[in-house]
Amino acid sequence: MHTNTQQPLPKPYYFDVLDGLRGTAAIVILVFHYLEMIYPNKADNILGHGFLAVDFFFCLSGFIIGFAYDKRLPQIGVKNFYINRLIRLHPLVILGTVIGAIGYIFNPFGDGGYILEWKLIIPAFVGSLLIIPTPFLTGRAGALFPYNTPAWSLFLEYLANIVYALVLIRLSKKWLLALAAVSTIWLLHTARSAGWLINGWDGSTFLDGFPRVSFSFIAGLLIFRFNLIWKNKFGFLLPCVLLVGAFLYPHSLNDWFKESLLVIVAFPLIISIGAGARVKGRMQSFCKLIGRLSYPIYMTHVTTVWIFTNYYNKYSPTGTKLAVIVSAFIIFNLIFAYIIVRFYDEPIRAWLTNKRKHKSIKP
Repeated sequence: MHTNTQQPLPKPYYFDVLDGLRGTAAIVILVFHYLEMIYPNKADNILGHGFLAVDFFFCLSGFIIGFAYDKRLPQIGVKNFYINRLIRLHPLVILGTVIGAIGYIFNPFGDGGYILEWKLIIPAFVGSLLIIPTPFLTGRAGALFPYNTPAWSLFLEYLANIVYALVLIRLSKKWLLALAAVSTIWLLHTARSAGWLINGWDGSTFLDGFPRVSFSFIAGLLIFRFNLIWKNKFGFLLPCVLLVGAFLYPHSLNDWFKESLLVIVAFPLIISIGAGARVKGRMQSFCKLIGRLSYPIYMTHVTTVWIFTNYYNKYSPTGTKLAVIVSAFIIFNLIFAYIIVRFYDEPIRAWLTNKRKHKSIKP
């Protein structure tokens, strides 16, 4: 059984810098998805390693889950843990599916690029609502979740949460280190075999996502369990520069080892620095804001990316016109994410949480 002997962090305790880093990574993946449609060759993309934001999310999740539930889960039980996670994550899974389905069916620039096969569209919709992979719709490059492509990482996040509550919570530090070592070897082998770490999001590379979530989630949990928090006065600037620098690192053919180093070394280090940094005033407010927007950005942006892609392939805009169009889409995604978090996600989660509390009160 796992026994956590480290000194507990004071309550309440907020990782504002980590919120800011999560928001930064979400904005990077937003921009990356537009750019990769313009520059299919990742070597031409200024955010050549923007796709590694997913690995950063997994590592951050492991740290935050450990902080929030290592001591609390035995008290609330596995069932309540799962319900808590569903309330936190699933409202946007549902909304992302609905938005994606509408965008798929009514894409104004589809131009006959794919046929609307209702016998596939409806099962894919149900599967997406239930976070079950359905990689069989045309026009979506074999994506596991064709209505909302980024949901592939949520599928793995759900599995990681299940494993955490059933297995990882019970492991001693020694056994967790052993599991981390195995996951490291698994990640390196997968990266070397594929030549890079972008895989896991589509049907043909489905299994490659498992070592990505396995290593990074465990690494984040280890940072918490061993209290590897580097207390510092760097604030938000240094960890943000390091994180963006990792995403800006140029991509080259078969650079699996450099990508692995970013995931294995750089991201855990950035989280360690970010967890130990503090911000105040406007910077604190900024970090909280983009942290709030991070998940809505991630789960609602890809529909407009697909619409943009069909438009771009049809009309081939260039220069200033292309820059204005992409910028307009990105601004729309940011504003839309704020509207969603303000008027849908947070109210729904608050309502569900209050409903649970009222049901637990005995008459």
